[in-house]
Amino acid sequence: MASGTYRDDSRPWWAWLAGGIAIVFGVATILSGGQVLFGNDAARAAAGAYVPFVLWFNFIAGFAYIVAGAGLMLWRRWAALLALAIATATVLVEAAFGVHILGGGAYEMRTVAALALRSAVWISISIIACRALGCWLRMR
Repeated sequence: MASGTYRDDSRPWWAWLAGGIAIVFGVATILSGGQVLFGNDAARAAAGAYVPFVLWFNFIAGFAYIVAGAGLMLWRRWAALLALAIATATVLVEAAFGVHILGGGAYEMRTVAALALRSAVWISISIIACRALGCWLRMR
């Protein structure tokens, strides 16, 4: 058995669910972010007072969501580590976004809600996946 690989019969049902949610979330994130980043002026106007660093982070993270989702469905340890990295990065971007707001920067309230949702989803996935697959080195 390869390192980080487990028998198929040990894969819990929630790995499929979490993986599917991550993939759908990733595709939706890429599509919505891509419309604003690469779309026309109307798409940017419809986005309102978006914050470029948050938009770019979310767009790029969407690809990581898809990879992590596929890894969870395949029951790979690296997927738990990637989920933890996504959760950590999202919380850091959320904190930077908070600094942006406190500094008087323009923003949309839907960005606050979206970042809170992303954080909650990835923190939850990473905790469950790390408990099941392991994210920390074990000292002997």
